[in-house]
Amino acid sequence: MISRRLFSMAAAGLMAGSMLGGFSLPASAQTDVAFTLDWRFEGPAAGFFLAQDNGYFEAEGLNVKIDTGAGSVEAIPRVATGTYQIGFGDINSLIKFLDQDPTQKVKAAMMIYDVPTFSVVGRKSLGVTEDPKSLEGKKLGAPPPDGAFAQWPAFVDVAKIDTSNIKIESIGFPVREPMLAQGEVDAVFGFAFSVILNLKQQGVADDDIVPILMAENGLDLYGNAIMVNTDFAEANPEVVKGFLRAVAKGFADAVADPEAGAKAVLKRNDILDLDVEIERLKMANDMNINTAYVKENGFGGIDMERLARSFEQLTLSMGLTGNVKPEDVVDLQYLPPVEERRFK
Repeated sequence: MISRRLFSMAAAGLMAGSMLGGFSLPASAQTDVAFTLDWRFEGPAAGFFLAQDNGYFEAEGLNVKIDTGAGSVEAIPRVATGTYQIGFGDINSLIKFLDQDPTQKVKAAMMIYDVPTFSVVGRKSLGVTEDPKSLEGKKLGAPPPDGAFAQWPAFVDVAKIDTSNIKIESIGFPVREPMLAQGEVDAVFGFAFSVILNLKQQGVADDDIVPILMAENGLDLYGNAIMVNTDFAEANPEVVKGFLRAVAKGFADAVADPEAGAKAVLKRNDILDLDVEIERLKMANDMNINTAYVKENGFGGIDMERLARSFEQLTLSMGLTGNVKPEDVVDLQYLPPVEERRFK
């Protein structure tokens, strides 16, 4: 279902991409760049907004337009077709996208979520515990484009879950947390920092919320990465390098000062609660962004051996056919030197 949806979106965006021609842009001050997020304007996106507000994009001669997304999977065809030159989405779904069609014009250029935030979040009062096997016999709500749901087959395998009496109901993102809060489903798929805090806003008590993190239960994958349209990147390498330099500085600021990061988000989405977004950003920093690996090796890099190992699990969860290798999915030539990617 996800694969068909990706390619239908890619076809729909083909005309928009072709209008950009060869993507070559003049090397002038304030080069326009269209950038798509994976989701709404929320705390974890603070690094991008701080790069904008603190003048890092401007210092690189870039005028970056940041748009919301409709899920970490759906950002991929937006970039592949050239509707957006740069985007933020799930690298695992990108691997699947390219495995189906290696000619697509998109690659990952910088890792943001070193540890994926894929989770199944349930409620203790509905019988869900931190043990993945507690999902057996339950009804699970799954938005079809969700990156966490895409990994369900691999998670079932590594966590040894019996799915014979699990019911999965297809639901939309807007009703995901309300349905769980009302007990219409026992657990839902999603990004942990989104689902947990959205449930709190629905009135669910902290001690009733149970996140089952896939990364802590045997699923060794990467998460969301910055993706570039390859035609655009090849024609404008300095633009991409400047974008990534600015993003590295923005995320360093968001790690150092989550309150400032959350305030930058609220400038664009004032219906949010500041304290909630500070907490959401801190969760993302601790779980996904400023990990032990990042502290040792710098932000944004990708261990190609680890990525290669992830292909084995993705073969199970996404049915990879072997059409691409890690080097066909990732292009790290635009990354700043590691010294410029260390958080203080």
